[in-house]
Parts: sequence; structure tokens; C-alpha cells
Amino acid sequence: MDSVEIDALSAELSGLAPAEGLALLAGRFGDRVVFSSSLGQEDQVITDLIFRQQLPVRVFTLDTGRLFPETYELIDATRSRYGRPIEVFFPDTERTRQLTTQKGFHSFYESIENRKECCGIRKMQPLRQALAGARVWVTGLRAEQSDHRATMPLVEYDAAFEVLKYNPLLHWDYGQVLAYLSAHHVPDNPLHRQGFVSIGCQPCTRAIEPGEHPRAGRWWWEASQKECGLHQH
Repeated sequence: MDSVEIDALSAELSGLAPAEGLALLAGRFGDRVVFSSSLGQEDQVITDLIFRQQLPVRVFTLDTGRLFPETYELIDATRSRYGRPIEVFFPDTERTRQLTTQKGFHSFYESIENRKECCGIRKMQPLRQALAGARVWVTGLRAEQSDHRATMPLVEYDAAFEVLKYNPLLHWDYGQVLAYLSAHHVPDNPLHRQGFVSIGCQPCTRAIEPGEHPRAGRWWWEASQKECGLHQH
């Protein structure tokens, strides 16, 4: 798909609500549309939109091996609620073994380079496997989550993974997310009520204080864009 076709698709989707946009893409690309869920509140909204409409979109998540117990419980609760599968992708065992043997279990605290290495093994490689053969990658990114995400388009071509990326909630605010979850009784992580807005791996996430940026709790010991590398553009 060239830039003209991408621009045309973006214009088409920009006039649609997220549910309509997801249905359009599913009708056009079928099961080659995939959704990566980290089980966050935005992702639970999109999961509900997909499953409620019975769309042929594959929903998957990445188990880094370092998730909160509450996140694992939410995976099972979501499967039970909708009666639909959530695929789980894991890091390569040998690469993980080498990392922990050579650098220990907490090397990511020592430098940004080490943190990115850990994310690369535990997230990037499994994501590449999960996206193999996909045409469209749906994400739960929102513009107000970070300065980096504020400049993301609704639809873009991700050259790193060779897929179209669609961000249906890009222009939603946090209040809209909460309102949807409440209105449709969507299961979400109880940690959100304990100050955890953005939830990733347990050693790399803390609750935030009132007034802090929503992603301040991610990789809280370093000053960075608070991104792991999955969403570059």
C-alpha cells in the first residue's frame, strides 16, 4: 500500500467512530487485522469493541514474564467475559536465559541501554512474531498519553514491522475511556484504582501521585520518553 492509498484510508477512517473503523478494517482485511493488548484501560475498550461486534480480529498480548498478578487475572477474566481467545506470546527462552545469567534479573535499572535490551528481548521479539503475516496492527494509543504519542497520526505505515498501524482511540481523552468502561461494564485492572494509570512489567511500574503525568510511573527511575520501542514513528 503506497502513501496515496494510506492517506485515502486515513481520510476514510477519520470520519468514523472507533467501532465503525474497526468494522471497516475487519471487513476489508479479515483476520489479517490484529490487536495488541497490554490489558490497559484503553486496550480493554478496544477489546470490547472487537468482541462485542464479533469481528474476525485476532487479539493478542505479550507475556514478558514480569507482569503483575492482577494482569494475569484480567486476561482470564476477559476471556471468560467474552468467550473469545486472547493469544499470548512469550520471549525466546534462550535469549532470556542469557540475559538473566549474564546481567541478572534487574539489569534494566542500571542504564537506558540495559532497559532497552530487556524490552527488546521481552517485548520487541515476541511482538515481531505476533505481527507476522498481519496487514493492520490496531493499538490503544492516545495522543494525550505522552508528547511522543501526541504527534502520531490516526493511520500510519510502520516500517519496522511492515504493517499499517491504526490508533482508533487516538483522539479520545481519559474521561471518555472511563465512561466507556463504566457504561459497558468492561473488566479492567484493579490496580487502576490504586494510582496505576499505565501498567507494564511489575519491576518497571509504580503508582503515580496526583498531578503527575500518566506515564510517570513507567521506568520511573530514568528520564526518557517513557517508551519501550514498540511505538516509534
